[in-house]
Amino acid sequence: MKSHILAGLSAATLALSACSDLTPEQRTVAGVAGGAAAGLIAADALKADDDWRLIAALGGAAAGTVVAQNNQSRKCAYSRGDGTYYTAACP
Repeated sequence: MKSHILAGLSAATLALSACSDLTPEQRTVAGVAGGAAAGLIAADALKADDDWRLIAALGGAAAGTVVAQNNQSRKCAYSRGDGTYYTAACP
């Protein structure tokens, strides 16, 4: 199982290094695909059943989309603590 995780991380590292010249739409698609793959790898490592694999893939895709969009705009969303959010430059 460790070899599967290591292979996945190696593939992800190579894939991310090729993302420097992508359009915003292509980065979003790459974020969705990478996040979904990471969710599936995590679910597989935890030996989850099919329902949890689907949930992990959807959650990973959502997280990957947010990361990709934040990397495009160079802005991060922060909570004000009262349920509202604002955006500012990422640290």
